[in-house]
Amino acid sequence: MRSTKKEIQELIAKRAADELHPESIINLGIGIPTLVAKYVDTSSVFFHTENGMLGVGELPSDEEFDPSLVNAGKLPIAETVGASYFSSSDSFAMIRGGHVDVAVLGALEVDEQGFIANWAVPGKNIMGVGGAMDLLSGVKKVIVTTNHTTKTGEPKIVNQCSYPITSVRKVDVIITELAVFTFNDGQLQLAELMPNVTLEEVKEKTDAHFELSPNMLLKS
Repeated sequence: MRSTKKEIQELIAKRAADELHPESIINLGIGIPTLVAKYVDTSSVFFHTENGMLGVGELPSDEEFDPSLVNAGKLPIAETVGASYFSSSDSFAMIRGGHVDVAVLGALEVDEQGFIANWAVPGKNIMGVGGAMDLLSGVKKVIVTTNHTTKTGEPKIVNQCSYPITSVRKVDVIITELAVFTFNDGQLQLAELMPNVTLEEVKEKTDAHFELSPNMLLKS
């Protein structure tokens, strides 16, 4: 049975949560990344948002909704015990100063060198780069969560980005509904196949050249 869009997003988010470690400070981007918090014990990590909060909790219920509490993507959020608030300037100083451990970002494209394009499509209205450029420059680890292909079936993991890249900083992990890729000495490696996915399918839907990790996992 073919998975729904929501099921695919949840699969990717759940796998991304496995990459996070206790006591980390984590920034979640817009889209699939926002779902990651559902699969993490928020008492063991600290979620950060660019508009000025550390200690972001899960999406609140309708009864708990506070219109003054939103993340950088304008989605409603809750606060955890010990949450703190600060200016957007201080928030970006935290990012640029290397005080955020992990960023989970969405992507339009990621290439085999590790460059990411996630802020502009030529010919479309551009709202601005947002915080992605700062996050890529300042955090210690960058995880990309994205569908493996576009809505029209074009690969999103490519030989070279055709859209404007976001930063000269490269990403560390790519997680899709088909596979998990990592980079080892600058080489894109297939580290894991998702359940019921074959190597042939990944090769068919990936434009980038990749090697097989010697420790590659097959999910059952």
